[in-house]
Amino acid sequence: MLASLLTLLQAAPAHAATGPNLAAGKTMSASSYNQTYTPAYANDGNQSTYWESANNAFPQWLQVDLGASTSVNQVVLQVPVSGWGARSQTLSVQGSTDGSNFTGIVASASYTFDPATNSTVTVNFAATGTRYLRLLITANTAWPAGQISEFQVYGPSSGDTAPPSAPGTLAYTQPQSGQIALTWGASTDNVGVTGYDVFRNGALATTVGGSTLTWTDSQAATATVSYYVKAHDAAGNVSAASNTVTRTGSSGGGGGTNLALGKPITGTPYTFTYAPANANDGDVTTYFEGSSYPSQLTAKLGGNADVNSVVVKLNPAAAWSTRTQTIQVLGREQSATSFTSISAAQTYTFDPNSGNTVTIPVSARVADVELSITSNSGAPGGQVAEFQVIGTPAPNPDLTVSTSSWSPSAPVETDPVTVSATVANVGTAASPASNVNFYLGSTKVGTASVGALAAGASATVSAAIGPQTAGSYQLTAKVDEAQSFIELNYNNNNYTNPNNLVVAPVQSSDLIASSVDWTPNNPSAGNTVNFSVTLKNQGTVATAGGAHGITLTLLDSTGKTLTTLTGSYSGALASGASAPPVNLGSWTAVNGKYTVHTVIAVDANELSVKQANNTSDTSFFVGRGANMPYDVYQAEDGQTGGGAAVVGPNRTIGDLAGEASGRKAVTLNSTGSYVQWSTRASTNTLVTRFSIPDAPGGGGATATLDVYVNGAFLQTITLNSKFAWLYGAETGPGNDPSAGGPRHIYDEAHVMLNQTVPAGSVIKLQKDSANTSQYAIDYVNTEQVAPVANPDPNAYLTPAGFAQQDVQNALDTVRQDTTGKLVGVYLPAGQYQTSSKFQVYGKAVKVIGAGPWYTQFNAPTTQDNTDVGWSVPASANGSTFSGFGWFGDYTSRIDGPGKVFDLTDVSNVTIDNIWIEHQVCAIWGTHVTGLTATNMRIRDTYADGINLTNGSQNNLVSNDEARSTGDDSFVLFAAQDHNSSDLTGNTFQNLTALTPWRAAGVAVYGGENNTLQNLYVADTLTYAGITISSLNFGYPFQGFGTQPTTIQNVSLARDGGHFWGGQVFPAIWVFSATQPLQGIRVNNTDITDPTYAGIMFQTDYSGSTALNPVKDTIFTNVSISGAKQSGDAYNAKSGYGVWANPQPESGQGPAVGSATFNHLTESNNYVDIYNPTSTFTITVNP
Repeated sequence: MLASLLTLLQAAPAHAATGPNLAAGKTMSASSYNQTYTPAYANDGNQSTYWESANNAFPQWLQVDLGASTSVNQVVLQVPVSGWGARSQTLSVQGSTDGSNFTGIVASASYTFDPATNSTVTVNFAATGTRYLRLLITANTAWPAGQISEFQVYGPSSGDTAPPSAPGTLAYTQPQSGQIALTWGASTDNVGVTGYDVFRNGALATTVGGSTLTWTDSQAATATVSYYVKAHDAAGNVSAASNTVTRTGSSGGGGGTNLALGKPITGTPYTFTYAPANANDGDVTTYFEGSSYPSQLTAKLGGNADVNSVVVKLNPAAAWSTRTQTIQVLGREQSATSFTSISAAQTYTFDPNSGNTVTIPVSARVADVELSITSNSGAPGGQVAEFQVIGTPAPNPDLTVSTSSWSPSAPVETDPVTVSATVANVGTAASPASNVNFYLGSTKVGTASVGALAAGASATVSAAIGPQTAGSYQLTAKVDEAQSFIELNYNNNNYTNPNNLVVAPVQSSDLIASSVDWTPNNPSAGNTVNFSVTLKNQGTVATAGGAHGITLTLLDSTGKTLTTLTGSYSGALASGASAPPVNLGSWTAVNGKYTVHTVIAVDANELSVKQANNTSDTSFFVGRGANMPYDVYQAEDGQTGGGAAVVGPNRTIGDLAGEASGRKAVTLNSTGSYVQWSTRASTNTLVTRFSIPDAPGGGGATATLDVYVNGAFLQTITLNSKFAWLYGAETGPGNDPSAGGPRHIYDEAHVMLNQTVPAGSVIKLQKDSANTSQYAIDYVNTEQVAPVANPDPNAYLTPAGFAQQDVQNALDTVRQDTTGKLVGVYLPAGQYQTSSKFQVYGKAVKVIGAGPWYTQFNAPTTQDNTDVGWSVPASANGSTFSGFGWFGDYTSRIDGPGKVFDLTDVSNVTIDNIWIEHQVCAIWGTHVTGLTATNMRIRDTYADGINLTNGSQNNLVSNDEARSTGDDSFVLFAAQDHNSSDLTGNTFQNLTALTPWRAAGVAVYGGENNTLQNLYVADTLTYAGITISSLNFGYPFQGFGTQPTTIQNVSLARDGGHFWGGQVFPAIWVFSATQPLQGIRVNNTDITDPTYAGIMFQTDYSGSTALNPVKDTIFTNVSISGAKQSGDAYNAKSGYGVWANPQPESGQGPAVGSATFNHLTESNNYVDIYNPTSTFTITVNP
């Protein structure tokens, strides 16, 4: 075994490597660099460019981040050839899983880079799992610096190439003088762990078998000794190292490792993006900065640890001048509820010349460690780049599930099933009694009790889960899921069996309603809706003959029966066969949310175990706008108290009321002020649309606000104004407060609640003494959510982690699959980090998340305007993206990047149930066909929500809501700069656009035979609710064709504004411009309380000549009410129900053309119809 671990070293040409270069395109870093010779040159694929370290300053290091733990067994190093003589560099190879704690992979040796062998060195070693790979260079015979032009990394190319996972938490005890007893958690491997290698002070001390998780060393009490453990498998693959533990000898002064790295960390309010998480990310270039004193950070270690020192670091760069900070260290023992001081407040000096590091000695057994900083001579708040807690884990249990099984091994649906799991305590102390929860997929099916376990002991427990429906199930066992006691590691408490529990079907018919349909499929109020049901026998035997009855009941939102329809199918249905649709009858539609309750009569051949699915419920919606799964509670409709005030209404840009939905908000500016609502349905989530002040210099501020339920404190939510507050020119506002007046002053915050709040509860937002900002609340959303399980673990691959590369690796594996088994990637619940575009190509791939509340992608929090999203070329036609949230980091508009889905020349792509915030644009479709974009939540973008252009055809955009977009929320744009096809056959339906802060809610620029229906647009800030325009914006452009563009079943509330200096906009803006405007049909539309006018007609001119008239434009069943004079600077251009504008902008003339109104209804307007022109004709028919 020792021989298998010896490193093989040789010099060889680069072409000896096989497989892809794992370092290509990955992030490079270094201890230093000279002049312009940066680390990035070491993996740019060009041997003539190179990294060079600072001169005369050995040792130096060069490092690559592979993005995820990866099996590697070779590095290839190069320096330039041309003009470079031979040289030898002395170096070692090190690896790390966290970027901070490195262990040796290849010992230091001298390597010759000779132009005769292409100045290339190859270093081979046993396959090892690592994420960060580092070269530590200590000498160079030709130059006093480290020099590398290409740093290539390769892994095993065949056989078992996957290394085991790193061993679990390594800990030690001293059972008697001279003995050090090590224990660690079991590793996992795709084939099997065959042994563990224990390293002492960096050298191999011993090897134990794959089932052994302990080893006792003999060392003098005075010796200081460090240990780590690696696992290996039969193929020689070696895991990453465990954590390192250090036993300090009796003459020493402490020891251990940084226990805070990567652990949960919280803090007091912070400045800009300098959040608490920056203080334990292993990177001294990121930091926490408090916004006031005391500035506090709390590291949660997860359990007691014997802590001997706390290390506080700042960036050692010279730019960080010397400063002093007054710091107190406090701790909380795991069974205590409060903190006590473990190091009194003292003033410490941070000096870049000595590493900008302070070490504070302590001696305490604590589970949480807190820094409290009360002064800083260099900044207005405490600053911490790295907060390290040095010590060793104290004895605690650590439960893990090692195996699971079921009985009988091959059950059928009528068999009672028993599931079992083996629980082991791999910790260093006894565990109290606990339990194991068993899950089939995401459904909990049973619980088994686990007795107390001594350290090292195990027990097998079972639960009877009864008969199960036929299918294939992923069995997961979770021990101590409630985390009822402290453990060394909670991350190993779950075990998912690699094989599925397969339940075979019984011999029975099984009737279901395979589809419940209605026509029209998207009805409006007053439509006659016809219902039909299709029967299917999904059982294993045929049904009996005779009639199979069907009963369909339509229920309203309270459960009241509105109508009952019946029908039947007569005859036997073979196994797997479907009957023709059975027509049941009709109902006249009324706006509302409904449930279609369908019951299929029991068949004579249908066993009782197959009858549960004879009953089904289907949601049904009639109305304008999107039918979203959450409730909305406007702040002004809630109950207020404690000094809270309702502000508004007004229509002023940059005003708390003017930019709020409904043009009203509630302010919470005094301690004790609150707003509260009674919930209509249960919820475990809360979304708050809020405004808090910006930081004085811009960039956002952070504040907290408290949440109460039924009068009891529930939790605190964190609000940040980074993505709000733009200033200056209306056409290009930015983040600098000195640029001019503000706009876009609201943002949203979402949080999972600590519990499910039942229907009828009172949820309250309250400003308490710890909530130090001023708050405006627009509204809240509540929604009951649950994660969606992997639809088929055999067909959907799960990424190895949550990093960008983890997801990309899974996508690539599915793309490269030749078995046909893998169809997509399942993204389990978690916070995923993204810093670039994911590449989906080569074939159709389904990317499915656990739901937008559970699977969430986040752009980097330490930077702005990162171009993240999904790249989907035509080779991935037919792909699906569903069930995740996407949270960008854009703070202003940048045209070009920032589109989450930037689709060009693609077809049949499905985008469903995606939540997008803080991007430039959600979907930009250039010449796309067959796109389905449904059930989307698009919020706080800096440009369009969804824009389809360049001959996009036959696409469906349905049941989507956009809030606070920075350009048109939903738009058809008939530019032809990429493709000259017509923009036609598209359907936009059941769309809601709320508070767009620039441009319209819905816009149509040219095209023909497009339908936009069941729309709701409210509270546009600057523009029309709906824009109908033939302006080409300087692009090759189609204009409107003769086949009608139909806009119908529309509600527009409080829409319109002013933009482009002095132009006012109505609720519906009809602009005949550079291309023909014709074939417009607007039906069944209600306009209420427009800001300036209901409908305005405008024409573009070239000099004194009108470019195109409005023609063949008909409005039917339109109502306009509440068009009053505005009373602002644009009062003279307001108060019109229907308006032919005589001169909208300087240099333009009056509207030209004609429009016809059938059944126009107007009320409460200053002027119903105002047409001062002689060039435009408005015809009104009864």
